[in-house]
Amino acid sequence: MIDRFSWMAIYPEIVLLAMACVITLVDLLDRGQRRMAAYWLSCLTLVVLVVLTAMYAMNGQTVYGFGGMVVSDVMANWLKCFSAVAVLVIFIYSRTYVTERGMLRGAEWYVLSLTSLLGVFIMCSANNFLLIFLGLECMALSAYALIALRRDHPVSIEAAMKYFVLSAMASGFLLYGLSMLYGATGTLDIGGVFKAVASGQIKHQVLVFGVVFLVSGMAFKFGAVPFHMWIPDVYQGAPTSVTLIIGSAPKLAAFAMAIRLLVEGLLPLAGDWQPMLAVLAVASLIIGNVAAIAQTNLKRMLAYSTISHMGFVLMGLLAGVVNGNAQLAANAYSSAMFYAVIYVLTNLVSFGIILLLAREGFEAEEITDLAGLNQRSPFYAGLMAICLFSLAGIPPLVGFQAKLSILQALISTQLPALIGLAVFAVIMALVGAFYYIRVVKVMYFDAPASTEPIRAPLDMRATLSVNGALLLVLGLVPGALMALCAQAIVQMLST
Repeated sequence: MIDRFSWMAIYPEIVLLAMACVITLVDLLDRGQRRMAAYWLSCLTLVVLVVLTAMYAMNGQTVYGFGGMVVSDVMANWLKCFSAVAVLVIFIYSRTYVTERGMLRGAEWYVLSLTSLLGVFIMCSANNFLLIFLGLECMALSAYALIALRRDHPVSIEAAMKYFVLSAMASGFLLYGLSMLYGATGTLDIGGVFKAVASGQIKHQVLVFGVVFLVSGMAFKFGAVPFHMWIPDVYQGAPTSVTLIIGSAPKLAAFAMAIRLLVEGLLPLAGDWQPMLAVLAVASLIIGNVAAIAQTNLKRMLAYSTISHMGFVLMGLLAGVVNGNAQLAANAYSSAMFYAVIYVLTNLVSFGIILLLAREGFEAEEITDLAGLNQRSPFYAGLMAICLFSLAGIPPLVGFQAKLSILQALISTQLPALIGLAVFAVIMALVGAFYYIRVVKVMYFDAPASTEPIRAPLDMRATLSVNGALLLVLGLVPGALMALCAQAIVQMLST
C-alpha cells in the first residue's frame, strides 16, 4: 500500500482526458479525414487504457493519491478495464449507425463517450465524497448530450430532457445524503467516515437519515424500482448506440459507487441499508420482469430486463454482511461484481444485433423487426438466441453462472429471510424467461418481413462473434473470471 501524493493513481484518467482533448482538435480536419481520425484515435486510446488498467490490476498494488482522495486498487482497475473494453466494442458496433444518422457532424460522439468513460473511471477510484459526485456528474452530463445528439429527432430530445430532469433529482438526493453524512462525521474521506461511524459517538438517527437519501440516489443509477422511471423511456428514445453506452460502463460505475459508499464507508450501518436494498431488489425483480412481458418494443423490453438484472446485483450486495463473516462477504460482493460484468458483456451482444439490423431510415427496435431472422442469417439469429438465453439464465451459458453465484451467496448465509429471497429470485427468473423465449420464437418461427441480406463490416462481424462466443465459453469455464472478481474484492476488503 502506498499512501502519498501519487500521480500513478490517476494515470488512466490523465491519458483519457488528454486524448479526449486531442480528439476534440480533430474537428479542424475536413469532414472525411475527421471521421476516420476520430474513430481510430478513440479506438487506440481505449486499447491503451485496457492494457494500462489491466497491468495495474495484475500488479495487485493499492495506491492512494492526492491525500487519500483517490485509490487505485485491483477492483477499481479491473472495473476500468472492463468499462474501456465495453466502450471500445460499442465504437466498433456503432461506426455505421452513427454515420448514417448524422451523429458525426464533428467529433462530439467520440469525445462525449470518452468523457462519460472518464466519469466512470473517477467513480471507480474515488475515495472521497466529492470525487464520487464529480465522477457521477461528469458521466451524467456527457450522457445528456449524447442522448440529444440527434438534434433533428424529437424522440431523442424528449428522452434527453426526461433523463436530465430525473437525474438532476437523483443527484440532489445523493448530494443531500452525502452532505448529511459529512455534517455528522466531519469528514469527506470514505475511510474517515467508516471510523467515525464505527466509533458509535454519532447520533444514529442523523446517520440513517443520510443513508436513506444516499441509497435513493444510488438506486437511480442502478435503475432499481421505484427509481426506474427513466430507464424504459431513455432506452427507447435514445439512439441505439447511446442506449448501449448508458447500459454498459455506467452499471459498473454504479457497482463501484455502492461498494465504496456502503461497504468501505458505511459498513457499521449495514443493519440499516440492508433492508433498503432488499426492498429495492424485490421490487425490481417484480416490476422489471412483469412489465417486460407487455412490451412490443425490443429496446423497451431490454430496459425492463435491465431493471430485473440490477435486482440480482443488489441481492449480491445485501448478502455480504452476515455476522462479520469475511468469507461470506467476499463471496457475495465478488458474485455481485461478476454479475455486473456478465450483464454488460451480454448487453453488448443484444444491442449489437439491434445496431446490425438497423439501416439508414430504419430502426430495428420492434420485436417484430426480428421476425424470420434465422431465415435471413442463421449466424446472427444464433448469436441473438445465445444472448437471450444467457439473460434468461439458461445453462450452459454464462448468465446461468452469474445467477447461480448470487443464489449461492444468499443461501450460504443460512438466514431464512435471504434463503426465501433466493427462492423468490428463482421464481422471478422463470417469469423473465418467458419474454426472452418469445423473441427467440419470433426469430425462428415467424415469417420475415424482408429477405434483404444482412451485411456488416468485417470488424463488427469479428467483434460480435467473439462477444457471442464469450457467453458460451465463460459459461462452460467461468472460474478465471470468478477468481479475478474474488481477488479484487478480497484485496479491497483487506485494505
